[in-house]
Amino acid sequence: MDEPKEVILAEPRGFCAGVDRAIEIVERALAKFGRPIYVRHEIVHNTYVVNDLKAKGAIFIEELSDVPPGSTLVFSAHGVSKAVQEEAQARGFSIFDATCPLVTKVHVEVAKLHKEGFEFIMIGHKGHPEVEGTMGQLDSGIHLVEDAADVARVAPAQTEKLAVVTQTTLSVDDAASILAAVKARFPSVREPKQQDICYATQNRQDAVKLLSPQVDLVIVVGSPTSSNSNRLREVALKLGTPSHMVDSADELQAEWFEGRARVGLTAGASAPEILVRQVIDRIKALGAISVRTMDGLTETVKFPLPKGLKIDGDGPSLIDHLH
Repeated sequence: MDEPKEVILAEPRGFCAGVDRAIEIVERALAKFGRPIYVRHEIVHNTYVVNDLKAKGAIFIEELSDVPPGSTLVFSAHGVSKAVQEEAQARGFSIFDATCPLVTKVHVEVAKLHKEGFEFIMIGHKGHPEVEGTMGQLDSGIHLVEDAADVARVAPAQTEKLAVVTQTTLSVDDAASILAAVKARFPSVREPKQQDICYATQNRQDAVKLLSPQVDLVIVVGSPTSSNSNRLREVALKLGTPSHMVDSADELQAEWFEGRARVGLTAGASAPEILVRQVIDRIKALGAISVRTMDGLTETVKFPLPKGLKIDGDGPSLIDHLH
């Protein structure tokens, strides 16, 4: 009676188009230029993916001074500040930018509105590399708020021209409540035409909202540094469903499953499907008999690769084997 009976898989879950593209950029750079390829910051926030690429010859660094002159350097999917871009160019690296195009879209918007005299309020998590990258598009005039209380303390130099931007991987609901506080204090604030929270973050959160009421427990596959994975766990908890995030199947604890017949399973946008499969195997070993996937959106977004990474006789890439 005590063990899990059924696993229900969220749909969609796991890799998004930006993560697919970022991993593929590193793999193609390795195939084309040989090892080592240097990557500034974890290419995506997933331990398995980073270790897999390390084994293939990628070297992950935070400081550009750790990269030998003339090396090939990849910027992570989270994006980088103008200062990092300029330093990398000055050091003469051969650069491939794996910044997610949806993050680049925010950078472009910030640059464009800054030229028009705008200051910015950014909704995001302090210290997250995406936030550092977006705020680092400007020298000044961009103010971070992490919650509604921060909004009261923001002191822009002027309020006639104020725009709001958002980290792409936030909780949709949290961001909406912080945005409401921004609009209450600065009624004329300019919002992005399309929200900055990306399609994949939104879709995975929506799927967990559908999944949570149907299950007794939600397991999220994702690494501790992954913002969007942490948000999935929070979404389930807010709906009253116990939830745990694991980096791998080894972290599952048998007692979580006691008396919980139906287990919901999802994965953050940087977590590969192979980890989901290993988690399923472990839950089956604990007693689950059936696995089914809930109905959900099929994502068809694909982003083009940067120029200079095409390989002769382009066949399926290593990424296809990770799925």
